[in-house]
Amino acid sequence: MRLGINLGYWGAGMDDDNLAVAQEADRLGYDVCWAAEAYGSDVPTVLAWVAARTESIDVGSAIMQIPARQPAMTAMTAATLDSLSGGRFRLGLGVSGPQVSEGWYGVKFDKPLARTREYVEIVRKAMSRERLSYDGDHWTLPLPGGPGKPIKLTVHPQREHIPLYIAAIGPKNLEQTGEIADGALLIFPSADHLEETAVKHLRAGREKAGKTMDGFDVCPTVPLAVGDDVNGLADMFRPYTALYVGGMGSRKQNFYNQLAQRMGYEKEAAEIQDKYLSGDKAGAAAAVPHQLIDQTTLLGPVERIADRMQAYAAAGVTTLTLAPAGFTLDERLAALRAGTDALERSGLAA
Repeated sequence: MRLGINLGYWGAGMDDDNLAVAQEADRLGYDVCWAAEAYGSDVPTVLAWVAARTESIDVGSAIMQIPARQPAMTAMTAATLDSLSGGRFRLGLGVSGPQVSEGWYGVKFDKPLARTREYVEIVRKAMSRERLSYDGDHWTLPLPGGPGKPIKLTVHPQREHIPLYIAAIGPKNLEQTGEIADGALLIFPSADHLEETAVKHLRAGREKAGKTMDGFDVCPTVPLAVGDDVNGLADMFRPYTALYVGGMGSRKQNFYNQLAQRMGYEKEAAEIQDKYLSGDKAGAAAAVPHQLIDQTTLLGPVERIADRMQAYAAAGVTTLTLAPAGFTLDERLAALRAGTDALERSGLAA
């Protein structure tokens, strides 16, 4: 099992620290550094900056939002980043959510699976440097009846095949991801529930495409905090868990809330959402069960984290992406080093 890091969103006042974390992960031999975008910093700019200041670690978008860019623009960006980084770019895509897609980008959040499939087909066709023509339900290239003609990408990507990941939570999206992508970006992963909530759906998609799970990258992001007080460390992540389970999306369309329900927290997920949407964020955080936090994070001393890493690997994880927590840069760097120590202790290091 490989290790990655996730820097999250840029522009939150910790940009210098984030770069230092990425550089330390590069020095320690981490496999990939992911960054995110929502409606603040854009991810390609961040990844170009990180790639320019590191040596060997891959850089990946987790995610580039599908409603934010035309697919041909995404292909251009991916080819450019791969070239500039010396073949170190990984393209992670996702549909975002209804509020961001429609409120920020003005793109209707409908038929996300069909849109993702067409988007991936166009991106891959463009990056292959074929002359780009496509006739789908959501995109038609060139536009009919106008001056447009099929053209091809003028730059040569560093590699013939840039790894393509999709952020997936729901069963149908997971199955399609297994079918059309090279990897899956997962969030709130519980090793105890991963087969039921994710891996079996990914496997079904791979089988539909006539493939096995060999070579497919199962890549969840897991917050990491190191110390002896597991309960105290868990409390650090109460606001984070409450935000996603309670406040991401609408009451009817919250993919993270639905995931918590599939993990057996139906009553608790409803309570967290009710409190969060009513404005009681503190109450929502207090309502998050300790077990839910502990199952979806890496908490405790190095020995405990090593045991949990073994559980993730046994559940099918191939790249475990860590989000090292801490109130200071030194604490985050120490957590990062503890991650490599735990991997060594687990016996899973390559």
